[in-house]
Amino acid sequence: MVLFAAVGVVLAVTTPWNPLPGRVPGGHVAPDPALDFTPAQIERSRAFDAALAPPAYAGLLIGLALVLVLGLTPLGARFVGWATARVRWWPLRVAVAALLLTAVVRVAGLPFDAWSESVLRRYGLSTQSWASWLTDQLKSLGITWVIWTVALALLYVLVRRLPRWWWAGAAAGGFLLVVAASFAYPVAVEPLFNRFHSLPAGPLRSELLAMAERDGVPVTDVLVADASRRTTALNAYVSGFGSTRRIVVYDTLLKNTPPERVESIVAHELGHAKNDDVLHGTLIGALAVSGGICLLYVLLTSPRLQRRAGVDGGGVGAARSAALVLALVTVATQVGAPVQNLISRHIEARADAHSLDLTRDPVTFVSMQHELSVRNISDLRPDPVEYVLWRTHPAGPQRIAMARDWARMHGVPEPPPLNRR
Repeated sequence: MVLFAAVGVVLAVTTPWNPLPGRVPGGHVAPDPALDFTPAQIERSRAFDAALAPPAYAGLLIGLALVLVLGLTPLGARFVGWATARVRWWPLRVAVAALLLTAVVRVAGLPFDAWSESVLRRYGLSTQSWASWLTDQLKSLGITWVIWTVALALLYVLVRRLPRWWWAGAAAGGFLLVVAASFAYPVAVEPLFNRFHSLPAGPLRSELLAMAERDGVPVTDVLVADASRRTTALNAYVSGFGSTRRIVVYDTLLKNTPPERVESIVAHELGHAKNDDVLHGTLIGALAVSGGICLLYVLLTSPRLQRRAGVDGGGVGAARSAALVLALVTVATQVGAPVQNLISRHIEARADAHSLDLTRDPVTFVSMQHELSVRNISDLRPDPVEYVLWRTHPAGPQRIAMARDWARMHGVPEPPPLNRR
């Protein structure tokens, strides 16, 4: 309760609930897709979202149903018990249990992932072959298996050594694991999916590094990811912190995109770096994980829940309880996702405001957001449920409206509507 209260207080105090503070002369601009997007673009966005929604909802429901059946009935414990019956060394039993459970869940979701991939291909967003796509699925499964194996092995070590106090050690260990994973992710995981090279020397590189210097953000390099191997979408991001922090732009962004638009989106990423958003998000997430582990202790030691899951005979520290742990963690993650998304949207809006403050060019910002929305076929009128469940960024029209608010507040020409009839 103390840990969750601490997370709530930190989020309430540090989240930029009003990323663009101050009075807007003439009032706030209302987001309106019709101002900047043609009817054809709006309809394409709606149709694309309608095509992606069925596999997304179906995959979510099937995945949750599967982990709940495995974890909250004796079926999962029996399955793990049968699969590990001849494995004598308990850490290997844990690894086998983690592999089988993560594989079952991934295979169950594979048809829906393939369905989504076919939609991306139909709309020209995916450039992958099916063989390459399947390879990525296997890589993702391998990473998931490693994470679950390490987490479960450490958890069961503590349960065996500290049967009454394992939650304290697990909470501290969970905190450290989250921080370590976030630190190592850019150099340990990202290279498994993309190749990176430094942005070539030239006017664009010089301007981006000069902009970072003006912003007071220590950036020694800007990396380019070979995203075109998989997608035609545009993107850039910041990952890692400390010595592993990196600013990455997709190679698709550098093709046929005017330099001033690239500068606008990199200025957004510099906002994340300047505010240490990755580090702060990591620490808040680690604190939440610690609180979640304490809650996990309460649930795992419940005799009623153990009986329901069929693990009352082997105890919490047995590999048979892996399915129960998976179910509880999955449910907790899904419950926490809307809160994460809400916080993320405000942090992204603050980075947008930073981009506008740094470039002082709302016209280019609007044209960049328009290009991102059209090229990525972003949802221009998000469904409220999808907005809560999955949206980590404000919708394109909201970001464009913020740029017009910024222009009014700073007395610069307001970007005109792009959809002039």
